Amino acid sequence: MRRAVCPGSFDPITNGHLDIIGRASKLYDVVHVAVMINQSKKGLFTVDERIDLIRQVTADFGNVEVESFHGLLVDFCKQRDIPAIVKGLRAVSDFDYELQMAQMNNGLSGVETLFVPTNPTYSFLSSSLVKEVATWGGDVSHLLPPVVHEALTERLAQR
Repeated sequence: MRRAVCPGSFDPITNGHLDIIGRASKLYDVVHVAVMINQSKKGLFTVDERIDLIRQVTADFGNVEVESFHGLLVDFCKQRDIPAIVKGLRAVSDFDYELQMAQMNNGLSGVETLFVPTNPTYSFLSSSLVKEVATWGGDVSHLLPPVVHEALTERLAQR
């Protein structure tokens, strides 16, 4: 069985993330979406909320498993016998950082990293930017799956 992981914080998941996960799901039998737990950062959504939203928007793919992780991604991969990490690249600046991570991960464990160029429609998109624009009342509905946009709107209204 061919397995890969798409890691990230997904706070919240965007259409750009969903595009990469969907493309990976066509290449691999099982795609694990690993939601990173970063104790030093306070997310807009809890890890459990992110997992729930991701499960909802990836359900139609049929081969996506979503769970959280903390620590080294290569340990997550080893525990689940996952030989490949799939990462979307938006720009050259992403490549510089991601190449270092890929080389470190490969050196630590032999896990390979597959870089997938982002759909040009989403080349500027990040969760941080979406949150910032939405916080100031900008329309981000076209950048998020509808259920995620609804959750973001509700969360920002609570603040």
